[in-house]
Parts: sequence; C-alpha cells; structure tokens
Amino acid sequence: MKIKEIKNIKEITDYDFPQDLNKMSTEELELLALQIRDFLLTKVSRTGGHLASNLGIVELTIALHKVFDSPKDKIIWDVGHQSYVHKILTGRAKGFDELRQNDGMSGFPKRRESPHDVYETGHSSTSLSAAAGMAAARDLKKDKYEIIPVIGDGSLTGGMAYEALNNIGSRKSKVIVILNDNGMSISKNIGSVPRHLGKLRTSRKYVDTKNEVRMVLDRIPGIGAGISQMLVGAKHSLKYILLSGGIMFEELGFTYLGPINGHNIEDVIGSLKQAKKADGPVLVHVMTKKGKGYRNAEKNPGKFHGIGPFDKETGEALKKSEYSFSSVMGEKLLSLADKDERVVGITAAMESATGLGPLHDRYPKRCFDVGIAEAHAVTFAAGLAASGMKPFVAIYSSFLQRAYDQIIVDVCLQNLPVVFTVDRAGVVGEDGETHHGVFDLAYLSILPNMTVLAPADGNDLQFMMEYALSMNKPVAIRYPRGECAFDKEKPADYKDVRNIRIVSGKDVDLWAVGNMLDTAEKTRDLLKERGIEAGIVRVRSVKPVDLTLLGDDAVPVYTIEDGVVSGGYGEKMAAAAGYDYRIHALGWPDHFVEQGAVSELFRRYGLDSVSIAERICEDFEKTT
Repeated sequence: MKIKEIKNIKEITDYDFPQDLNKMSTEELELLALQIRDFLLTKVSRTGGHLASNLGIVELTIALHKVFDSPKDKIIWDVGHQSYVHKILTGRAKGFDELRQNDGMSGFPKRRESPHDVYETGHSSTSLSAAAGMAAARDLKKDKYEIIPVIGDGSLTGGMAYEALNNIGSRKSKVIVILNDNGMSISKNIGSVPRHLGKLRTSRKYVDTKNEVRMVLDRIPGIGAGISQMLVGAKHSLKYILLSGGIMFEELGFTYLGPINGHNIEDVIGSLKQAKKADGPVLVHVMTKKGKGYRNAEKNPGKFHGIGPFDKETGEALKKSEYSFSSVMGEKLLSLADKDERVVGITAAMESATGLGPLHDRYPKRCFDVGIAEAHAVTFAAGLAASGMKPFVAIYSSFLQRAYDQIIVDVCLQNLPVVFTVDRAGVVGEDGETHHGVFDLAYLSILPNMTVLAPADGNDLQFMMEYALSMNKPVAIRYPRGECAFDKEKPADYKDVRNIRIVSGKDVDLWAVGNMLDTAEKTRDLLKERGIEAGIVRVRSVKPVDLTLLGDDAVPVYTIEDGVVSGGYGEKMAAAAGYDYRIHALGWPDHFVEQGAVSELFRRYGLDSVSIAERICEDFEKTT
C-alpha cells in the first residue's frame, strides 16, 4: 500500500519531532518508516543526495531517537551522509526542499544547524574517536548521559576506528557503539540466541551474581582462585562458541549485542534498551540493507550512494554526460595496463566512482580496493613502487588529505614512482566543506620530489598519465568532478607538460590553471568588449612552476585556479617570478567554502568570468 492511500496520516512536516516518537506504538513507528522512505525518495529525486544509505537506516534511526534523549544523549554519525532520517526526526523535514543547496540544509551533520548535530562528520572512521573524547569529557565533569556513535562496516576498514575501539575498551567508559552492517544479508535464524545472551549479559541480577560468585571463590584458601579462573576460562570457551563474530569486540572490552535485524523496529528498540542497562562499552551489531524499500537502489546501491536529480520511477539520472574526467582516466589507465604489466590501480573504496571499474573487470588482480583506508592505500602503493611496479592511486582530493604523512614520508622522501590521480579537485558543489578539494594544489606542491599537473580536458589528462608513467618519480595529476571535453579520435600530441600560450594580448595576461581555461576564455571575450586585450596561458605544470611564457613585466598577470589562494599556484608563481611582476592570484579564500551549486559558488566568490572581468576593469581604472 502506498502512503498517499492511507487516510488520516500526518504529513512528515506536521510532526513535532522528536517528541512525537514517545507517543507512538510499534505499529505507528513501522508506518512512520514507510512514510519517511516515501518522503526521502520524493525529495532526493529532485535535489540529488545520498539516498541508498539513508533508506537503509530508517528503522535504526527511529529506534535511536525512541530510546535515547537527543540532544542530551549524543548521537554521532560516522561519515554523516546517512543523517537525513536523523534530520527528519529532529524537526528539519521542511529543510529538504533546499537540501545541499546554497544557504540550504546541509547533507551532513552541522553543529550550527541544530543542537541535535553534536559533531560534524564528512570523512570516514572518525565517530569512535570523537565519542571517546566526549565520553572522557563527560566522565571528568561527572555528567550523566549516553554517547552513541553510529559507524558502518565500511568505515571499520579505516585504521582510526580500531585505534578508537582499543582506547574505548581499555578505558571502560560507557559508550554505545552502533555497528550498521549493510554489507551482509539478514538471516532469519540469527535473532533468538543473541537476544537471549544480550538479556542475560546486561541484566543487573546476572552481573551482580557473577561478581558475588567470583568474590566468594577468591576467598577460599588455596583452591578458590584456581576455580575462579577455571570458570572464567569456561565462560570464555562458551563465548567463543556462541558469539562467533562478536569475539573481536568482546576481546577489545565491549559487551557485544547482535547481530540484530535492523529493519525490525521492535528488535532494535529492545537491543538498544539492553545496551543502556550495560556497564561499560557496548557494541550493538545491526544488520541493514542499503536502498531498503526502493527497488532500484536495492539492486544498485552504489549508483544511489550519491546521486544527482533522477526519475524516481526509472531510477535514471536526469542529466547525463558523455565523458567525465574520472571515466577518461579509467579508460587511459586500462590502456596503459594493457601495454605495461607493471601498471596497477589502487583506490580506497571508490573503485567505480574514480573510474577503476574497467581495470578491475579486465585485470582484477592488478586493481586493489583497500577499503576506506587512504593512508594504507598510499603506503601500499609505495611498497608496490619500491618493488618495481607502477601504481596509480585514484583518490578524491579531500580524502587524500587523510594520507598526507604517507605521501611525504613513504612516497616523496623515497622518490618512488607513484602516480596520484587526484579526483574531485576544486569545489565539488553540494557536499560542501568536507568534500571540496581546494587544498591539494597547496599541500602537494610544497613537497620535494613531487610534480603536480593540472589538465584542462580529457586529452590533456591522458597525455599527462603517459608522461607521469615515464617520470619514475612521484606525480600528482589533479582534475575536477564532472564532465570534460574529450576527443577520443584525436589523442593529444604534446611533447611535454610545459604551459601553452593560447593567445597573446597586450594589456593583461590570464594564466588559467587546469580546468579554469574555459573561464579565462570567457573572461577574455568580456574584456575585449571593454577595450582590454587579454592573453591566455594554459597552465599545465603547477610544480615545477614554468615561467617560459612570462612576458613583459609591465603587463599584469592574473592567475586563476580552482584552489585556495594561500599557498596556491598564484603565490608560487609570484615568488618564482620575482616581485617586479604584477601577479594577482585569484582563487578560493582562506576559509571553508560552503555547499552549493558549483556555478553559484564561483559567482559568489568572484571566480566566474563576469566577476573576474569586473575585477580587472576596476584595477585598470585605478592604474590609468
């Protein structure tokens, strides 16, 4: 039955959440779950966003807000893209019309947006460390509330999560970890024994009796301690037999509850209530299905992980592009792998998104997905390179930040031939601050032995990949999200990666880094209408800085880059050229750029062609 066919049901926006959850029966909560899924599908199909993960966590989120008292109790969402249901249940359903838009509601937890968003997340595997810190602060201040990090099985591939688990378990401070496991199917027969053991382990009577028996046995002279240890050993043996997958967590100091059917609200609520009774750290293992309730997302959850506007009946995207930088990179990497057996690809849980799918299909043993573990990915690549292989590491710019020490010490210090194909460089739009890749030009180009390249189109990217393979040293090739110009029938015939002069101009020079070439060409046309002749240089080599095309020092130069000004290409060019030249660096400011459509962000921060032309005209008026 469809939600709209049910009579006398409130609209999602008419509820008083989270207070209304306290009044609702199990049956009403189950109906609410259906209603939330329908609401999410309708809204996200219009705005785009992260759909599959949110459809899969509906019942779990309802149960969390039913059992715990947010924001007094602290719910922390790892990664954060699965917080849509949390936002609905904390009174923000009306914000979904402007989800991920300029000045609208974020697709991630934001402390400024609601007191229920207690911690901001956008990268993986951080929730447990944050929870450990919050628990320590709570205990030091002698406060009383629960701390509940929600982490997915994918995020547990990140080493930081295990560091936090070890820390929480050793401190014995109360933290209730929710493991949202959507990587496995739910078996019908998994519930009864874990539920029984959970009730037994968390019952006050059981805990008190266990402690009393141990104290009595320990007092018996000679043999008491031995019997006590024997019983402990027997308990551990039974635990190994019955708990199977929970052993690791038990050994880390957690009480393990599960696995639980995450789509059975009654079971999830019962388990969360058991967790509240327990002393010390608890891990509740909840099994869910990505894309639950929407057939297209259930069949292809990867496609609906993060998606633009789509037709909700067919599941097809409303906007399609023939070529993206990612797809062009993947096509070229496969071609290089065909010719050179040393070529391998590495990604951190982003195989399809970064374009490595074709390589994996043809050469599965030469394509490595290491999970959400960027630091490991880079050092893994260093090990491959040190052993004679030619690794290409495909990672989003903002995620590559998580492996900075490994880039420095394991790759650059040893001058190893690792090629970084830095995807989603520059602003990426609606995902906002945690996903914009605006720092890579600055943080990569300061490293010794590193070459940094910026293609303007797909043909340039493919040539740079060939060039990087021949370099036998670290190379980073950074390119933006989305579509690119690419002529498959006319491969680039460049001889090297030096800059290229597109056109000369007597009044001003525009040096466009990588994908900013189109903006420079539009700016030139606007300036021509104002009587200003502008030249254009296509900047391909960010490091080393190529100044061979720098002309008369009387002609002002404006560098245009999709990266931060501070430490970016413009500043490096000015330092290399000497301060006799008038070099004006145009890029992103020294603060975190908010979410919004890419075109709107460029306009807002004066990096679109109209704004740049106005800026140059104003400068000319001041100097004439």
